[in-house]
Amino acid sequence: MSSFSSFPAFASFPDLDPGPSSSTPREETKVGKDKGHKKSTRGEDGEDDNERKKKKHKYKHRVREDGGRVRHKRRSSSRSPTREWERYGLVDDERRKQEEDRGHSREDGDRRNAQQGLVYFTDQKGDPLNLRYGGLHAGDVPKYRLVGGGKRVLGLNPALSVVYRGRGGLEIGPFGRRKIPALGDSSTRALLAAPPQRRLIASSENRYKFQEVDGFIRVRTTKPSKDNQAYREIELAKQSLDSDESNLSEESASSGDESDTTPLTSLQSTLKSLEGRLSANPTDVPTWLSLLSHTLSTMPITSKNASRARADISLSVLSRAISTHPSNLRSRTLRLKYLKAGETVWEPGKLREEWEDAVKVDDIEIWMAWFDWRVRKTPNLLETITEDMERVLRTSTVHEDEVGQLRIFWRAAVALRDAGYVERANVLFQAQAELLYAIPEQLSDKPFEEQLDAMEEYWDSEVPRLGEPDASGWATWDAYRHEQTLRPTRVAEAAPDTSDPYSKWAAAEGLADRTQAMSLRSTDEDEDADPYAVVLFSDIRPLLLCLRSSCSKDVFRSVWLAFLGVHVPGFIQSLSEHPEDNSDDRWAYSHLATEPYLASLFPPTTSVRRITADAHAGVLIGREREFGSGFGPVKNWGYDVIGPLETHGLAKWTMWSARDAQGVDLTLMREIFRHCRLKQGGSDWDVLAVAFEAAVDVKSAVKLSKSLLAGAPESLPHWATHARLETLRGKLKDARKVYQTVLTSGQNRPGESPLWWDWARMEWLAGNDDTALQVIIQASRVAGSGATAVLRTKRHLVDLLAQTFDLHWKEREAWIKVAALLELLTSSVQSALSLFDTYLSGVQARSSAHESLTVASLTLLYNHATVLKNPTPPALLRERAENAIDMYPNNTAILGMFLEAEKGQGIWGRVRAVLGETAVDGMGKEKGIARRVAEVWVAGWEKGHWEAEVERTRRGLAAAVEDERTRGSPVLWKVFIAFEMRAGEPERAKKLLFRAVGECPLVKELYLLAFGPLREVFSTRELRLLGETMAERRIRMRVGLDEAVGAWTDNVNRAREETGESDSRSGDEDEIEESARELRRLMPY
Repeated sequence: MSSFSSFPAFASFPDLDPGPSSSTPREETKVGKDKGHKKSTRGEDGEDDNERKKKKHKYKHRVREDGGRVRHKRRSSSRSPTREWERYGLVDDERRKQEEDRGHSREDGDRRNAQQGLVYFTDQKGDPLNLRYGGLHAGDVPKYRLVGGGKRVLGLNPALSVVYRGRGGLEIGPFGRRKIPALGDSSTRALLAAPPQRRLIASSENRYKFQEVDGFIRVRTTKPSKDNQAYREIELAKQSLDSDESNLSEESASSGDESDTTPLTSLQSTLKSLEGRLSANPTDVPTWLSLLSHTLSTMPITSKNASRARADISLSVLSRAISTHPSNLRSRTLRLKYLKAGETVWEPGKLREEWEDAVKVDDIEIWMAWFDWRVRKTPNLLETITEDMERVLRTSTVHEDEVGQLRIFWRAAVALRDAGYVERANVLFQAQAELLYAIPEQLSDKPFEEQLDAMEEYWDSEVPRLGEPDASGWATWDAYRHEQTLRPTRVAEAAPDTSDPYSKWAAAEGLADRTQAMSLRSTDEDEDADPYAVVLFSDIRPLLLCLRSSCSKDVFRSVWLAFLGVHVPGFIQSLSEHPEDNSDDRWAYSHLATEPYLASLFPPTTSVRRITADAHAGVLIGREREFGSGFGPVKNWGYDVIGPLETHGLAKWTMWSARDAQGVDLTLMREIFRHCRLKQGGSDWDVLAVAFEAAVDVKSAVKLSKSLLAGAPESLPHWATHARLETLRGKLKDARKVYQTVLTSGQNRPGESPLWWDWARMEWLAGNDDTALQVIIQASRVAGSGATAVLRTKRHLVDLLAQTFDLHWKEREAWIKVAALLELLTSSVQSALSLFDTYLSGVQARSSAHESLTVASLTLLYNHATVLKNPTPPALLRERAENAIDMYPNNTAILGMFLEAEKGQGIWGRVRAVLGETAVDGMGKEKGIARRVAEVWVAGWEKGHWEAEVERTRRGLAAAVEDERTRGSPVLWKVFIAFEMRAGEPERAKKLLFRAVGECPLVKELYLLAFGPLREVFSTRELRLLGETMAERRIRMRVGLDEAVGAWTDNVNRAREETGESDSRSGDEDEIEESARELRRLMPY
């Protein structure tokens, strides 16, 4: 008994009045009298006791949900004394008085209990675990109480009433109306996803086999009709002759439908035809890929456990394809898809064996995929990246392919930067640039090892290197051997002021990675603080490349620009002979995840929701829908399809804008453009330099263009760039002077067709149609004007295009655009489009030339209809844009013109169809990183409509991170997490962050998100675990997390000591509070 001394005694419980469900003794007495009276009336009904006992036993188990007993209607009506007295007229005043007194006493008791706060449910059974857990079990408390004759639930809104009562519970609906099935319900989705159950097969004998009634064909069910005859009836119901005839007609119809073989669905028919083609030609790789796509269409990518299921399906189809024919073993595409699918299913040992077997194909795309897999899964990046890169470079295929070597080099530098080693990544490019652009002449023909030995001496001198201010290069230093005292200084920016030590540490780490990207020297004061801040030549020597060709020099400088965040659209695809198998954009498009780009992807907070209607005199009038520009921040198209200074739309959308220059080291970029010029063929590089300077400041770009023209006065590309720059500034007179000076010499020079087109286009967009026509006539060297001159000009352009097949496709395209503009000005827009279609048919589909000419035709039509606002059928631009975007889904210029064509149409269906995951034939769409990010921006294209598109955008990003094409991209994970934070879902963003860290374990920026923007949803314990994970994976931290937080903890403890508080006491209290929180979390387990 002593063990139960801690339990409260029953005497300590308060005395409570009985609840409203209990009855008073007085009522029990009256009820007893009533029962006696009822017993006296039973004899009048003529029922014996045995019959009454049977009825009582029969309805004993029926109890209402609110605790009361359900009475049978016949029994209650026959045994109610009130109804018996009313039937025989025996109701007197005394009986009525007793009922009124009983009602008043019950109301007084309820009012008295309510005043005392005793509104409760009486617990007749009791909860044996009440004393142990300190509260009632949820299962012992009634879930609801019915009132109002079972039509209402106590405590709910009076507008909500009971619609249906069953064993599973109640169904509540507003105003007693049942919920109408919606498209979002699970039952509706299952019905929509169900395959067709019946097909109407045409009959060659009976043309009118299926009768049409009011535009519909009635389909009879094949289920047998149920016999609704009651089971107690003995005789069968008689069937009329009409029903027999209808049954016979239904049987004949159904037999007619099933006279042929079992009908196949559209998917089954497609799969059957593909299987037949593969049986005849098992080496047809495109057919195997089509079979794989149609098979995967049965498993939506956003469904539950879709990743594992799709991987199993892919492995089944691809393993069969590889084993069917020996030549398929060397198929690059099949191998890559097979390995990507197996990465989800296989064990690490099995995956390693498959990769070793795949690299035997010795293809650059497979080697790139292998190197990317090694970078993502390596436990120690600094040690393994050198070994892996040397292994790839030793292969014969990569050794002979200098562009492929640069792709490996680029991937290694991105991996180092993602892991926090930004100084080493930048030094790699600096050292490689010294070898390519500043090597001394006496060393240019020496073996590569001798070049590296000589460069080590230059590197140890620690003079400014290429990319740093006042750098003169290796060749200059070798000629003069002078000592330069200037050192690259680091700009010390103020750290963000925040009280939380974790957020402050993460902000300081991110700021240092952005502003302190250059390597320090051994004589600097801060070099002892961080061992990775100074990069020695021995650290990067194994990663340098031996490049000899001029092509590799041209490619390297563009790679350096892309690494720094200045991306040239289409450049990545141009590095591969098979662009369809190139997936380098997963890690190379890091500029899309920078802060300026992320801020531009989502609309401002003030424009997320807007008022859609106004009230005037009591009448609601909808507001006009507002749309932004269709040309967004994401810019992607084929290489050289759109020039650096070509404009689109009213906002003069160009390849680079001020947003692209934000967050970029301008000094470093200018130094790269200055030092990486080549002696021959440098016009394209100068055009990029002017375009980048125009994105920063147009006036400085004009000065740079004039200085470049002074060095190359006969270069037509330089003059074209300067004229476009003046047009971009709005100085049409200055641009016109440039064209007149360069093109009126009377000599036909190669490369002048782009200038003629630019001049004619400028005059046309300015509204000077006659001047544009005269420019085109002058370009054809035809004298005079009028209809005769126009006919001669058309004939000249046709002959010129027929004789210039050997010209570069970009120069030939300029003459095609001039001829199309002439047709537009003298005939009609349909005639101009027909001319474009004629020349498009003679170009290989999906090539750069074909894509460029497609964009040119759409641009001409868009400027004519939208910019100049000429009367044009809206469907003309919309249909051509839809066809173009189906062929080139990653071209954001085509996407922008498609959105511009959809403005004011009021139909979002076409936009959603373009942005969807499934094509018309049911196959999944393959989209790159740029297209995925552009679709996130499209959600805010209509002002005030962003919140309505949140769920669609979330589904698209969820499909993107699971898709085989874009899986494992840190760019997409950063965009997805930023989207959830912008949508106000930090818990979702937290879950995504854990998944992202698992997919991309060596990306430092993903970890810092938990300490910064997502700090409110991460506990201190979780942040410490993330810090330990970063240390285990060798992610570079300039200041250790324990060191930064420990210093803050010491300061807090020191402040407590000064105020007189004890450290031990505070520590004990913190430990006790943490233990208490953990125990509460684990309850009741």
